[in-house]
Amino acid sequence: MNFTEALQSGDLKNIRSFPKSDLHNHFVLGGNREYILTKTGHAVNPITQPLASMREMDEWSGRYIGGYFNTPEGRCLLIEAAFVQAKYDGVTVLEIGEDVWGLAAFFDNDIEKLIDTFQETHERIAPEIQLRLQIGLSRHCPVDYLEDCLRHFWGHKEFASIDLYGDELAQPIENFIPIYRRAAEEGLVLKAHVGEWGTAQDVVAAVRALQLHEVQHGIAAAEDEGTMDFLAENHIQLNITPSSNVLLGRAPDMTSHPIAKLYRHGIDVSVNSDDVLLFDSDVSKEYLRLYQSGCLTAEELDEIRIRSLGIR
Repeated sequence: MNFTEALQSGDLKNIRSFPKSDLHNHFVLGGNREYILTKTGHAVNPITQPLASMREMDEWSGRYIGGYFNTPEGRCLLIEAAFVQAKYDGVTVLEIGEDVWGLAAFFDNDIEKLIDTFQETHERIAPEIQLRLQIGLSRHCPVDYLEDCLRHFWGHKEFASIDLYGDELAQPIENFIPIYRRAAEEGLVLKAHVGEWGTAQDVVAAVRALQLHEVQHGIAAAEDEGTMDFLAENHIQLNITPSSNVLLGRAPDMTSHPIAKLYRHGIDVSVNSDDVLLFDSDVSKEYLRLYQSGCLTAEELDEIRIRSLGIR
């Protein structure tokens, strides 16, 4: 049975057996819930209905994650759970990493300790997975604070990419240009969350200002033909998280999710989880949901899967 046949038969176990990438995964919410339950006795239940606001998402995080894992030991357990989940789901290329503020909060401001923790856990649980370690930045933090944190990260070739996330309106995207110039000099793949809550024009502005290689979400681009042309012509990949978009009210349903319009316009897209624990959105389920909703054909989804494995 090949991947398209597995989709057509609805065989989730078989879908999991095929290699997949997960290039948009926040590991804190990206773990295996059964593993967490076994290790801690704490059940983390996903949401089942669309949320009315980001406040509800924050309330969910407080209820299920919050203080339960807010220690170095808890952080390490969440890293373990992320690798367990990726292995279970047949993910063979995994991009995860720590937010810069987490270095002081969980790793004693010791960058070698942070890197060693991810690498040791990777080798112990899922050495067959290609790990791409990522530097995470929050838009909510002052730029001078981020620059101070990043002093510890620069020069460490273990990191493959950098990502900016949080409220798209927290501060102007141009504020982050100096950081992204340095990141480019460091040879990092440049990514940012944009076009999830903002507009198509915000996507273009972010790509131009930060010289992005990839966009996390970017689904607002489907609202504007010129933006889609720009992304296709410049080979900017969108790392899309369908269930997250639906459950946060950014897409009306899976059937009409803009990933199909973007893909058929010639834009490189990938299918990803975002937050497995929150959205029950492992990558195999995302592929199956997109197929069963009629959003994309099995053949289109297989092409997306194969292409996203070979990116970079």
